[in-house]
Order: sequence, then C-alpha cells, then structure tokens
Amino acid sequence: MRVESIRIKNYKLFQSLELNNLPELAVFIGANGTGKSTLFDIFGFLSDALRNNIRQALLKRGGFKEVISRGQSGLIEIELQFRLMIAGKERLVTYRLEIGEESGKPFVAREILRYKRGAYGSPYHFLDFSFGRGTAITNEEDFDKPDEQLDREEQTLSSPDILAIKGLGQFERFKAANAFRTFIENWHVSDFHIGEARTSREAGYAEHLSPTGENLPLVAQYVFENHSNVFNQILEKMKTRVPGVSNVMAESTVDGRIVLRFQDGSFKDPFIASYVSDGTIKMFAYLILLHDPNPHPLLCIEEPENQLYPSLLTELLEEFRLYARKGGQVFISSHSPDLLNSAAPEEVFWLVKEDGYTVVRRASDYNEIATLYKAGDKLGYLWKENYFIGSNPR
Repeated sequence: MRVESIRIKNYKLFQSLELNNLPELAVFIGANGTGKSTLFDIFGFLSDALRNNIRQALLKRGGFKEVISRGQSGLIEIELQFRLMIAGKERLVTYRLEIGEESGKPFVAREILRYKRGAYGSPYHFLDFSFGRGTAITNEEDFDKPDEQLDREEQTLSSPDILAIKGLGQFERFKAANAFRTFIENWHVSDFHIGEARTSREAGYAEHLSPTGENLPLVAQYVFENHSNVFNQILEKMKTRVPGVSNVMAESTVDGRIVLRFQDGSFKDPFIASYVSDGTIKMFAYLILLHDPNPHPLLCIEEPENQLYPSLLTELLEEFRLYARKGGQVFISSHSPDLLNSAAPEEVFWLVKEDGYTVVRRASDYNEIATLYKAGDKLGYLWKENYFIGSNPR
C-alpha cells in the first residue's frame, strides 16, 4: 500500500493543500515555520484518532480551534488516496474525513471509503458514515453483482467522535476498512530523541522501534535473538557508516536492565551507549528501523541530518531509497543541502508561505531547476543559491 495523493483543507497552515502522484521517496524542505512538521502531523493525527478518537487527537494538539486554519470556519477535511489489492486487483482507494465542532464538542461530519468496482463509472462508497451512523458493504469482493445486491450493513457508533474504520476495521468482512486500519496502525511517524534512546531499559520485549526511540535496546535485543542475519547486516553497515565501530551488543545487567554497548576496534572493552556520539546512536537507530523484519508501510522522518556528519547523509538517503524500493514509502523533512544533493527533482517538494498559509511546490515542475539538474548541478547547491525561490513552473 502506498499513499498516492493528499488533499487537506483547514488543517493549521494548510488552508488548501493538494499533493498528487507522490513518489515512494519524498523530501520536503522549507524555512522554519512553513509547515514541514505540520504536514507530518496529519499522519500523526490520523494515527491518534484511530487509536483513541477525534476529540483526544484534537486535544493533544490544543483543541479544534487550534487545529483549524486561522481565520477559517467550517470543517477540517483530510483526504488520502492509496493503492490497495482487492479481489486480486490493485485499486485506487479514497479515504475522506471531515471534522467539525459544535458547542465545544468535535464530531465526524463525514467519513467515506470508496473505490471503483470496474474500469468505468464513479467510485462506489463501501463505507459512508456521518455523526456516528452509517453503512458499510460486507461483500465487497462480489464485483459482478449489481449495486442493489450488495450487502449493506447499518451501524451506529458509540459516539460521533469515533472513526468508523476503528470499529469496522477490526472485522475481516469489511475488507477495505480492515486494510486501511492496518495501514494506519503500521505507520511510523518519528519523533526521535537521542537522550531517550541512550538510556537502559528494564528487560522486556519490543519488535519495532517506537517513534521516540526509547526502546532501542529492547528492539536491538529482539533482532539479535530472533533475526541474526538481519542484525549482521545492520552491524556490517554500522562498520562502514561509523568508522571504528566493530560490534554492537544489547546486554542484560545484573539488575535486570538492557543496555547497548558499542565496541570500538581500538579498545579492548566496549562503551555503553551513554559514552558514544549522538551520530552513532542515531545511525544505529535508523538502521534498526530500516531493517525491521516486518517493515512499516510508511515512514515519516523529521530532519534526519541532526547529529549526523554531512558525509553520511548521502548514504543515509540511499538507505531510505532502498527501503522505499522494497515496498515501503518514506517521507523526509530536511534543512540539509548535503542530504538534498543526493535527491532527484521528482523526489523534492518545498514549502513556502503565501498570504499566511503554506503552499507546496515540486522541484520537477520548474524548468530552470530541472534543466540545471540535468546539466549536473545538485539540488542542495541550487537551494542554497535561492534558485527554488525565483524559478518559474513549466
């Protein structure tokens, strides 16, 4: 599954946003305050709303009035299009969510999941809910049946601020809702903190790196014990990415905690994580994330260049690109010209403010940038020289 397009209305800085034909790897750049974090927060908002409800997802961000675009009224609208295999055929599915508020209480004004049953005609609504009530189709795979023979099941949710995909998506008979719920649940929206990744953890179990990275020792131990071939790949890449590192171990202490130890080939004894560089910890965490035996369908990574030596960024971006080519999708925000130098125009989007709201532009849509890139100039250089500001679209 891959996100094909995003349409947003009235979500913070994005009064009206439309991104189409999104690539498997996308790099978003822009000055501070242009909305790079807000763009990724849209995915975090959907994850929080699915995990809890709309009200709690909004409260986490200050409430409805803090989320809706300044000076706007009405509804917050989020629409995603993604590819999904249904009845043996890949189909373009649209998920649309409209959120309102009345008397201080947020609600789902409309929630739709739709796709075409055949090559022609309008997309069919397989899930359609408003204010906590609606219908869903239970026999989606019966594409040969006329519309009137599809089984519609009416449902009432316990509250109008709950997503229908949260409840219906638990059941296999609602195939598109089930697949989309699983898709959202497996997104990784990174909020990585070096300090949390360094600390030891009480012995436990963790298969996937958390958004903050605080369970890094536990995940390293899991991969080492259950996927030794993957751990060896990570270790080999650490040796080439971080000079001097010859081994990484997740060890149990006498008081029942797990600590990471890094072996420097120049020293007999390994160092615990609190004594190695920020860049070493971060590179190891990214490699753990990118070599997850059960990879995430979507990664959102903010400013991966922080704490990393500039020369490592080319290799790191290639690691992200390899991950995407294997079937995932990676969205990155960055301020780094060094990272941008390894990107192609079709992968790069930049955010600018116009009349108080953010618009997003794609580098490949601008003749001057595309021409200079083909002539051998790198995008990081062009960005530093302000070519992105003065260019005209095709």
